[in-house]
Amino acid sequence: MKQLKIVVVDDHAVVRSGLMMLLNGKHQIEVIGEAADGQEGIQLAQRLQPDVILMDLSMPHGMDGLTATTELKRLLPDVAVLILTMHDDDEYLFSAIHAGASGYILKSAPHEELLTAIHCVGTGNAYLYPTATKRLMNEYMERLKHGENTGTFESLSEREKEVLALIAKGFSNKEIAEQLMISVKTVESHKSNVMEKLALKTRPELVKFAVKKGLLHFE
Repeated sequence: MKQLKIVVVDDHAVVRSGLMMLLNGKHQIEVIGEAADGQEGIQLAQRLQPDVILMDLSMPHGMDGLTATTELKRLLPDVAVLILTMHDDDEYLFSAIHAGASGYILKSAPHEELLTAIHCVGTGNAYLYPTATKRLMNEYMERLKHGENTGTFESLSEREKEVLALIAKGFSNKEIAEQLMISVKTVESHKSNVMEKLALKTRPELVKFAVKKGLLHFE
């Protein structure tokens, strides 16, 4: 069994320290870095090239875990992301999978289960905590049954949500770029990401989705 290199991303220093003490040098695991938010985690991952990133979801003072996971999988598709969170919630679970996470485990899980999850995703497999697989499948089947798009609004970054709302309101790429003070090319990139994440193919579908989400509030 090869040694797995781990980066821990959590906004609580105590949690990071506890995980490092638990994991480092044990069970063929080496913690090679820690970060307090998603952006710092992405930078560390690009520099250190870990096998697995333990990612918290809720990091209010920096890039959140879902946004970071989406960006990490774009930049480093071979790095496995294991979500380690307190949220025992179907929508978070579903969003994490759509963002590209290889696994989802609760912070309340026994240490042995966390170790199992790390080795599982670190060897190219997927891991969900007990009962999550059934809940995920039930949620997916319900969405299909009611004809809903299986992509989730929560999987979008804050910037992607802004771009989605402005596109739905009829603004051109150039106008959106001016409003958000970004380049037209960046707008086009965000639009492409939104369409891909939500499995939408046309602008009318995008507008319909935005209406359902209540995004068309004009000042």
